[in-house]
Amino acid sequence: MRFGVLTGGGDCPGLNAALRAIVRRAARAGHETVGFRDGWKGVRDGLARPLGVADVDGILGRGGTILGSSRTNPFARPEDAAQVLAQLSAHRIDVLVAVGGDDTLSAARELHRRGSKVVGVPKTMDNDVRGTDWTFGFHSATAVAVDALERLRDTAASHHRAIVLEVMGRHAGWVALATGLAGGADATLVPEEPYDEAALIARVRAAVAARGCAVVVASEGIEVGGRPGTKAATDGFSHELLRERGVGEAVARRIQEVTGVETRSAQIGHIQRGGAPELFDRILATRLGAGAVDLALAGRFGEVAVLRGGAVTGIPLDEAVGPPRTVSPEWLDLLHTFEP
Repeated sequence: MRFGVLTGGGDCPGLNAALRAIVRRAARAGHETVGFRDGWKGVRDGLARPLGVADVDGILGRGGTILGSSRTNPFARPEDAAQVLAQLSAHRIDVLVAVGGDDTLSAARELHRRGSKVVGVPKTMDNDVRGTDWTFGFHSATAVAVDALERLRDTAASHHRAIVLEVMGRHAGWVALATGLAGGADATLVPEEPYDEAALIARVRAAVAARGCAVVVASEGIEVGGRPGTKAATDGFSHELLRERGVGEAVARRIQEVTGVETRSAQIGHIQRGGAPELFDRILATRLGAGAVDLALAGRFGEVAVLRGGAVTGIPLDEAVGPPRTVSPEWLDLLHTFEP
């Protein structure tokens, strides 16, 4: 069997670990692997390179992806879709392993519907892919955000300020929730809850009264009342580029206007995506990469390798693709237990 593999969408820690697992698992069974550079763009344009065991040696702990990535939609135009199928045939790909989040897996599902053999590996630092308990990249990225929050608390205490930390998260607030919960934020704003300025202000005032400072975590996907209504640019899947919305700045401005407390904002942005994967992500990426190859060898095409209750199993692409897995009320209740 000749495997093809791509990494699509936003990068995150653990992608190289997954690639290593895919190549080595396939090689152990006597099969070869071809890597497509820059996600679906590489499949469409035939940007391919052989991936042998030697090529993935030493990449387990590296951040990013040796194959590169992009947010290319291979089915945006009929001619692109035809080109994808032609390139898979030209490179004699028997099964394609698509490593990515909802957009990448949506394209994989469409490719499978058109008759190609595809398996998926879910990844995203947002932790919002349906059907899996965790996605790799999330734990490492959130650890960076928690470190940033704790550093910001130090300077907030020194200057008696409030500081808002804006973290990534479009429709799901897992990164913000984990950062606020693990970092002891005084308020955490997530897309799953309506923006409640009165509650936010009350928590900031309580924290300042108790300790002389406050730290707030805001997911970039929240809707803040009164923010400028400008339309940001979009990516290849028509998603708004959230970094241009200025959510953290808007929240900080309102806190200062209402409370009179000097307030700053910080946006760590793509810093969350980089760096070496932590232990959990290294192991999870390795398990899911190997699991995807096992699905293909078992003839279970059109499935995604996922983690459920400690075990790696396969679920249909239809089950993994769709509305994001959002933060549940139980998690929100736990979060608010520790806010002033």
